[in-house]
Amino acid sequence: MKTTAGAIDIAQEAVTELREALARAGIRLPSLGLDVVTLAADPPRPLVELGCCTVETARLLAAALPPGEESRS
Repeated sequence: MKTTAGAIDIAQEAVTELREALARAGIRLPSLGLDVVTLAADPPRPLVELGCCTVETARLLAAALPPGEESRS
């Protein structure tokens, strides 16, 4: 059970880190969290659920991402 709790704790830390990083960029994803179904696996293989967002939020996310290699010269 220690491994199970550890995997879930690590996943929750990742969600917290992502939520804080998005907040620094002025982005809020209300449904950001852990996917409950993936927590029920044995052993759990937690996935992060980003959820739905508005078009405005999608554009903020796109603008916050660095350009790809092909854009760098």
